[in-house]
Amino acid sequence: MYTFNSQILILPGLGNSGAKHWQTAWEALFPSFIRVNQADWDTPVCEDWIKKIEEKIQEIGAENVILVGHSLACSTIGYWAAKYKTPIQGALLVAPSDTEADSYPSGTTGFAPMPTSPLPFKTITVTSDDDFYVSVERAKFFAEKWNSKLVILNNLGHINGDSNLGNWDLGLSLLKELD
Repeated sequence: MYTFNSQILILPGLGNSGAKHWQTAWEALFPSFIRVNQADWDTPVCEDWIKKIEEKIQEIGAENVILVGHSLACSTIGYWAAKYKTPIQGALLVAPSDTEADSYPSGTTGFAPMPTSPLPFKTITVTSDDDFYVSVERAKFFAEKWNSKLVILNNLGHINGDSNLGNWDLGLSLLKELD
């Protein structure tokens, strides 16, 4: 079992992370992990989401925070970092959805274009070679721009509940690299 010294904030993407999602499994395994709940999971506004992240970080103290973003939360982290410049420990960016792609669902506001400024903290970006929401080429581009270590997995789709990852031990080991 892993132990973490940092405060872990779980940031789900569009639609939230359901019962079969690895983010939900991690919260069950580690009661100290905190999900940042958004007021609107289905038609989100970027400004609202980044404000909620900043509020939670200020509430708990930023010094040792690691953000764990999935999908839309990856671009949210980029926008949050650019606006607030709050120093944190790092971020695990899993399955970053390309908000500029034709495959990206409509209904979100302010998440495009994709943020491409270097992130001022240590990051690991994780993608799958068959993710419908981001091509491997675009994921490589984002990781390069973010100064992020890139991990490419095989045949895991959007690395979500449908990927049947359970507690996703590989993800936990990547998170431990940031701790």
